[in-house]
Amino acid sequence: MPLHVPPAPAPALRSVLAALGSPTAVREARTPSLRAAQGPASPELPLPVHVLDRITPEGTSPTTRLSGWRFLIRCGERSVAAADTMLTPDGWAFSHFFEGPYITSTERSLRHAEAMPVPYQPRLLSVPELYMLTLWLHRDCTDDGAEGTLAATDLLVPLAPAPPGIAAHRPHRVAELLPMLNHRLTPAPLLSSPA
Repeated sequence: MPLHVPPAPAPALRSVLAALGSPTAVREARTPSLRAAQGPASPELPLPVHVLDRITPEGTSPTTRLSGWRFLIRCGERSVAAADTMLTPDGWAFSHFFEGPYITSTERSLRHAEAMPVPYQPRLLSVPELYMLTLWLHRDCTDDGAEGTLAATDLLVPLAPAPPGIAAHRPHRVAELLPMLNHRLTPAPLLSSPA
């Protein structure tokens, strides 16, 4: 089934196109592969980036917030970098270019999701406390990519590198993965010393 990629806000796309067209922005980017790219570079696959603010007790919806939109930057046949945008008081603005393992991991996970028998809306979900990024496959394809909450039936696919003990590229239902994450984020009780 094809993925239903939500449209990015037009100002976010325009800000990335402007940055790609700026020799200064590209030259100063800490992305050697983007600076060395031959030919035109184009932003593709816009994905809303949500941040998991906190994991809540079982039975309640976790709190997420939209933090930006990420575009994979394609040059020729491959993605060479990514561009993040952020919401400012004046609207959507270019934030920065970057490269690294999350780009190929995102592409790999999106290819696997395309082969699934159920349609999904792809998003990214960041769990800052664990330095973790997941591909969030949202079941309601009609939702605005900026809105929506994690549903128990949604899938989360940890991107590589994933935290120790969590397999990258393995889809998990939200109801399965969030308790594992909650366990990792809960501090261990202090043992009292014998009197």
